[in-house]
Amino acid sequence: MRIYPAVKRVLDIVLSSLALILLSPVLLILAVAIKVDSSGPVFLRQKRMGRYKKEFVIFKFRTMRADTPRYVPTHLLDNPDQYITRVGRFLRKTSLDELPQLLNIVRGNMSIIGPRPVIKNEFDLIELRDKYGANDIRPGLTGWAQINGRDDLPNDVKAAYDGEYAQNLSFAFDMKVFFKSFSYVAKGSGNREGEKVVSEFRRNA
Repeated sequence: MRIYPAVKRVLDIVLSSLALILLSPVLLILAVAIKVDSSGPVFLRQKRMGRYKKEFVIFKFRTMRADTPRYVPTHLLDNPDQYITRVGRFLRKTSLDELPQLLNIVRGNMSIIGPRPVIKNEFDLIELRDKYGANDIRPGLTGWAQINGRDDLPNDVKAAYDGEYAQNLSFAFDMKVFFKSFSYVAKGSGNREGEKVVSEFRRNA
């Protein structure tokens, strides 16, 4: 449906703006909790690959201590759990650390539904997404691959899911992903804390 990408963008702006307004008390509470729990900035800015592989800065709530080694993958840290803050562990478990990305959606960097934006050095996944045309649409807050395994998926399977979404873009597909995302997050499925996640401070570079 050729008209849908334009409709999708309007829906993104309206829904994400409304969500920012309605969730503003929650965002404020989380921001205060992060500051009380540990020193450092409330928000984390990370460089990610967007539509057509153009780089943009993504916003997240900070979930790790400010003294986390910057250039060491989390799974290579000595006892990586020590670097994830108490509030950060809750934010990661519930995916609430992703809420600031509503700002990215309003700005046009992202969509509510789409392939998750990758780090620029995830070369294998980026190349596989090229094969399926998944790099030609806006990345999303949640996506088809996210609700079908998330961190548990190998790159080739993840890219195939992203490609399936890109090739079958529709309102019905978006609604399916949107509502399934809530139950998926509630179960905490596919979310591996320190096992595969790269240090958020390393990804600032």
